[in-house]
Amino acid sequence: MSRTLWFVAGAATSAYAIAKTRRAAEALTPEGLRDRLAGLSIGAQLFGDELRSEMTVRETELRERLGLRLDGPTQIGAAAAAPHQLTREGNN
Repeated sequence: MSRTLWFVAGAATSAYAIAKTRRAAEALTPEGLRDRLAGLSIGAQLFGDELRSEMTVRETELRERLGLRLDGPTQIGAAAAAPHQLTREGNN
């Protein structure tokens, strides 16, 4: 029983090592590198899109909370924002 167990464990380990080695060799071919770079590029683009989307949502939330519009403060928030001019044009 013990020899059979060790034989099966060795065979499974060998099969796993061969599969990992084959994947690594395929990844280092020109086609494999091109595929990995394409995947990385798409991932970076999706991350950037998500980041810009969340920044817009957060900016809208902050503007609503502070009572600001894109062109300047509203009448309600004018007294609080006047010393700082929290508009995009005022930060130049």
